[in-house]
Amino acid sequence: MKRPTIADVARRAGVSKGAVSYALNGQPGVSEATRQRILAIATEIGFSPSSAARALSGATANAVGLALCRPARILGIEPFFMELISGVEAELSARSYALTLQVVADQEAEIAVYRRWWAERRVDGVLVCDLRTDDIRVPALEELQLPAVVIGGPRHTGTLAHVWSDDAAALAEAVEYLVALGHRKIARIGGLPSLLHTEIRTDAFAEVCGRLGLTDAATVWSDYTGEEGARATRRLLSSARRPTAVIYDNDVMAIAGLAVAQEMGLGVPTDLSIVAWDDSPLCQLVHPPLTALGRDIPAYGAHAARQLLAVIAGEPVRGLQDETAHLTPRGSTAPPRAR
Repeated sequence: MKRPTIADVARRAGVSKGAVSYALNGQPGVSEATRQRILAIATEIGFSPSSAARALSGATANAVGLALCRPARILGIEPFFMELISGVEAELSARSYALTLQVVADQEAEIAVYRRWWAERRVDGVLVCDLRTDDIRVPALEELQLPAVVIGGPRHTGTLAHVWSDDAAALAEAVEYLVALGHRKIARIGGLPSLLHTEIRTDAFAEVCGRLGLTDAATVWSDYTGEEGARATRRLLSSARRPTAVIYDNDVMAIAGLAVAQEMGLGVPTDLSIVAWDDSPLCQLVHPPLTALGRDIPAYGAHAARQLLAVIAGEPVRGLQDETAHLTPRGSTAPPRAR
């Protein structure tokens, strides 16, 4: 079938193409009766204005953009992003907004996507993830004046609205719990070191370990994948100063670490205690179930979407501190075995 055009609508309604444009974009120039007749005909024949037409008319796109600088294969297996996106979608769909998702190679490509989306009016605003120190996306978005909300912070967000959670407090709770169990050799396998939330967790881990007098505490970095999490775990457990507890920056790496410990003949939690971050349902499907730092991630996504819709509407929006992740002890942690 031939795609319906504005000329088809005009011909059916017996009006000019200009009158159709006025009616579809809510502009003055046609009577209300004519507007309703044109809208009914457009619906009947399946006509909708193109993005270029919306850009020229100034009409809204009723869509929000999310560009993610992560390999697509990681997004497919990491529960955090799936739960975050589900929360965003739930809030947007309730407001008749769509989510436009695109995977990009780097921050420069992400900025190019923002420029194209904004120039073509494909989105009314964007959500920004994986904040970095001195993030080049922040000034670029400020220059574009594209409505945006950063999922992260509270530092390095410039003038952009943001939603954040206190990762430092959550990390301190996990370390203090392990120390209360009697652990003195604690390691952490972190995510990508370039990310601000990884830096915040790393600094918090060093601070709380120093405060509690832990001299055998160390952070090693990974990339959130099970493969790299397993390699990092294997190196730690093969070292002369093997830790008795490991904290992982996501649950995928923690599950991989559990498998490595079992592969090396170590009992969990008798020889090694494991704490995961994010507490997706995966944490309770393994044996033993994983002690985890968790919060309502779909709600986190919904709150970010709600903030963005407020920014798009021109409402004053400030930074929003969301729920702090809290520890749920399960079978993967216990006092260390005497050596």
